Amino acid sequence: MSIINSLKIISDPTRLRILHLLDDQELSVADLQEVLNMGQSRISTQLSQLRNEELTTDRRVGKNNLYTASIPENLSPIITAAVSELPETKQDQAALKHLLSKRHNKSKAYFDQLAGKFGKQYVPGRSWKALAEALLKILNYDVVADLGAGEGTLSQLLAQRAKKVIAIDSSEKMVEFGTKLAKEHALPNLEYRLGDISAPPIDDTSVDLAIFSQALHHAERPRKALTEALRILKPRGTLIVLDLLQHNFEQAKELYHDTHLGFSEVELTTILTQAGFNSIDIVIADKETEPPHFQTLLAVARKT
Repeated sequence: MSIINSLKIISDPTRLRILHLLDDQELSVADLQEVLNMGQSRISTQLSQLRNEELTTDRRVGKNNLYTASIPENLSPIITAAVSELPETKQDQAALKHLLSKRHNKSKAYFDQLAGKFGKQYVPGRSWKALAEALLKILNYDVVADLGAGEGTLSQLLAQRAKKVIAIDSSEKMVEFGTKLAKEHALPNLEYRLGDISAPPIDDTSVDLAIFSQALHHAERPRKALTEALRILKPRGTLIVLDLLQHNFEQAKELYHDTHLGFSEVELTTILTQAGFNSIDIVIADKETEPPHFQTLLAVARKT
């Protein structure tokens, strides 16, 4: 990478704006179009130049490429200073916030409608076999966090053995419904809390076990969600992730409001490592027989 060439590239205000956005959030060309109010060809051209200087990376998810910034440490303060001088920066951040808010509200509305219907409707990757595989590994934990708990089917099972289970979900109706079920089933050690899995309302180092059961692919920033899981875990605490193996069933975004089309074993291992976990073990826990033949990954990791 040439510093001189990189400086030439980021001297263009449009490329600088794109780079700043991608440093905050992984985005597609369509996302950048909406935030920047620019045409696809213009954005694609700028992305190509940034990629040629290794200032961005991208990965294929279904039919889309998702881009993220890859800024060297020696360029980071220069870019930060330059971005602060751009008159469009505040507008870009407001537009990005609006885009992410729309995603969240759309997903939240979907899960509000599902409250009380889980088990009656099909949800990809959710199988009792996969849950059983996880349960075999999580016996005798004192405090458990079920992150992205939904109506709390798994939380209720865990509450039968754990001293305390904290179920986190971003849908008010899901939390309301789960709280009602906990009372009906006489589970006083099961507590539902309204919150996002990327910022769960749980104290630092207070949890023995954290679980994402078919929740991580709904996260805007999966690595951030995993970093938060590390935060709330006690030293030597355990993390379990049940999620879809990477697939190309693009309709999942509309049907189930999935943000990511699953994760490959390598990708999940990478983001777990980057979040700070070790002793990572990943297996394919389930393979569905019906099209589109979703497969479920089971990952177990530890906090040192």
